[in-house]
Amino acid sequence: MNRYPETYSMYARLLIIGLVSSCATADDPTDDPGATEADGELTVAARTTAPLALTSEGFVRGIATATTREFRGIPYAAAPVGELRWKPPQRAARHPGILDATAFADHCPQIAGFFGQASTTEACLVLNVYTPRTAIGLRPVMVWIHGGALVTGESNDYDATRLVEQGDVIVVTINYRLGALGFMAHPALTAESPDHASGNYGLLDQQEALRWVQRNILGFGGDPLRVTIFGESAGGLSVHAQLAAPSSRGLFQRAIVESGAYQLAQPTLATAEAAGTAFATRAGCTDQSAACLRSLTVEQVLANQAGASPTIDHKFLTQSVSSAFTSGQFNRVPVLEGANHDEWRLFVGLTELVTGPTPAQAYGPSIAATLGAPAAAVPLFEAQYPLASYPSPGLALAALGSDGIFDCNARFVEQKLSQFVPTFAYEFNDPDAPQRFVPPVTFPYAAAHASEIQYVFDLPISVPAPAFTAGQQKLADAMVSYWTTFAHTGQPNSFRTPRWPAFDATRDVAQALVVPAPRPEAGFAADHKCGFWDSLRP
Repeated sequence: MNRYPETYSMYARLLIIGLVSSCATADDPTDDPGATEADGELTVAARTTAPLALTSEGFVRGIATATTREFRGIPYAAAPVGELRWKPPQRAARHPGILDATAFADHCPQIAGFFGQASTTEACLVLNVYTPRTAIGLRPVMVWIHGGALVTGESNDYDATRLVEQGDVIVVTINYRLGALGFMAHPALTAESPDHASGNYGLLDQQEALRWVQRNILGFGGDPLRVTIFGESAGGLSVHAQLAAPSSRGLFQRAIVESGAYQLAQPTLATAEAAGTAFATRAGCTDQSAACLRSLTVEQVLANQAGASPTIDHKFLTQSVSSAFTSGQFNRVPVLEGANHDEWRLFVGLTELVTGPTPAQAYGPSIAATLGAPAAAVPLFEAQYPLASYPSPGLALAALGSDGIFDCNARFVEQKLSQFVPTFAYEFNDPDAPQRFVPPVTFPYAAAHASEIQYVFDLPISVPAPAFTAGQQKLADAMVSYWTTFAHTGQPNSFRTPRWPAFDATRDVAQALVVPAPRPEAGFAADHKCGFWDSLRP
């Protein structure tokens, strides 16, 4: 919903709640009888026969499994340290000899939590490449942009083996600058920029990674003319931003957005600079100089940053995502877009883990906080989501947040995009999806935010959760097929899966990703009260 932009900082704050609460190609070494693996690292004998690939910066040596080849921790840009902090990424230097790409590298600075591991290392602009073991022809490439509200997350949490094995694709997962280091705008940084812009450094990192793919993916057996960018949550927002960015034209040919429509309006440069000025004051840079900002330690930056957002800087983003999609002034490629049925249950659950269940008397103030809405507007929302209609105040708030922040925004995007490009809409709706990120609360998480990722990637398990049922495994196989077929052809359909019709703005139909088998379903707008939410758009 665009009318209350504070919603998006609330979204970042709720992820931070989660963070705070958790703080309380060559020979195959598997063919070599001398190759062993200990503590996650190959022996010297194995490394001499591990797969090699040639990049524009030099050779890299990875590891081989029974079905894949993996190249980990490859720098795609120079470390953004010293004078390069808060500047656009610079191309990585050539490396002498053969780069050891057998272990994941450092990820970008963040505090520890449910959704990311602590780091204070700015030398983090690396990527990982997963390829099939056999090298036959050129395969489509899928570049994954992780989520985490643009303040947390790392590339190595996403094991792409199933996508590679089942979909015959190459997958690249990337790190990018986060938080204030990745998204802060400031008048001093704008003044020193030849483009008179600041902020969006994390998005520029993503763009530089895509340029690396264009230069180098042939050396891994990938097709630079069939690149799909895909991401979830802040990764999905990033995909939206790359679609809207004029300078990203030609760097990808398809896009997949998972739960990324929560911010359709971005702040102006002036608004973002004001937030950057406030950050500098908190951090002790009262002179507001670029030199002082660059002298801050990473710990000082992390301790004083707030949320993060793309900015309309008139260089990378010349207009909001919503305006670009409405006017058709975006990079016109096929798009697969969707959201989960119960998105906001994750955020209500994060709050409950810290403060306890939402009491009835707190329902109105919680609505105002969730939407950034004035108190006078709360009765309007309570009329649409009366407490009497839900088992608990928390579930009422979760329904409101799911509909207003994620689901109806996704439908709005699908309506706009489908006027210009092939668009495929989905709703993930497995009410029994395992919850692998956060502990149980008083209500089921159901198809909450981020619950669909495990159906596409293998993830580290933060919280013990049951294995997939047979039906859930079938759904996961179907989703991998849809995602990778889309990467191959620009549409998700194949003989292996139920038909997924293209989105038609005149019909209320999305592909329901449900157990035991996906199917087109009508009624999405009614289920999520999208008529009401659309009436609030400017």
